[in-house]
Amino acid sequence: MRVAAIQMNSGADVDDNLAAADRLLGAAADDGAALAVLPENFALMPQRGRDKAKHAERPGQGPIQAFLKEAGRRHGLWIVAGSIPLASPEPGRVYGACPVIDDSGETRAMYRKIHLFDIDLPDANESYRESNSMYPGDETVVCDTPAGRLGLSICYDVRFPELYRRLVDDGATWFTVPAAFTAVTGKAHWHTLLKARAIENLAWVVAPGQCGEHPDRRSTYGHSLIIDPWGRILAELEEGEGFVTATIDRELQAKLRRDAPMLDNRRL
Repeated sequence: MRVAAIQMNSGADVDDNLAAADRLLGAAADDGAALAVLPENFALMPQRGRDKAKHAERPGQGPIQAFLKEAGRRHGLWIVAGSIPLASPEPGRVYGACPVIDDSGETRAMYRKIHLFDIDLPDANESYRESNSMYPGDETVVCDTPAGRLGLSICYDVRFPELYRRLVDDGATWFTVPAAFTAVTGKAHWHTLLKARAIENLAWVVAPGQCGEHPDRRSTYGHSLIIDPWGRILAELEEGEGFVTATIDRELQAKLRRDAPMLDNRRL
């Protein structure tokens, strides 16, 4: 199955972001993709994190989810929708939630980001506190798709390998990692972390990113990647809006898991 990783430079205007996403989804479908993955915060990168709460939606409701359902039907695409602001139990904070929409516009899964990016970057004079505006999820999510059984994650989750082990134990054969990685941490760790998650789990990884400057003065890294289960980068878009595609070969993965049975050899 041909899949696309879509790279964006989202801002504070939801309508503008949805128009850009629709254009890129359509271009990916025209290029032969049957499934496309949007980056984290594709619909909204506000000046202040708390502004996300103004656009919080409930599952199955709201203009962002309505757009995704209509776009899936119109483009004939499965869409793994990066992350959207979803209402949480606490006013003022939202879940970063990743819906999976099929090509008939039905919602197949909804993952809520578990690990929140609360960090002071060494030597960069940058500090981030996602927990000020976001609420953590607490459930892992896998979803059957035409490309195989998908394990869902978002951005900072990639630093926690135990999450991906659990997804594999639940049958995942590929992972999505939509992200808004900072330029500083991206240069240091993006490629290494994603290749590690692919290699140690013998799983495909599709990781679309935000790129460039955003209203909150964050600079994101871009470098959207598609990686095969042997850790080989099959496609990469370093800078600028656009997309890359590759074919997920399920037979290749099955052969690798037979020939290199690291998952079966685990002792812990």
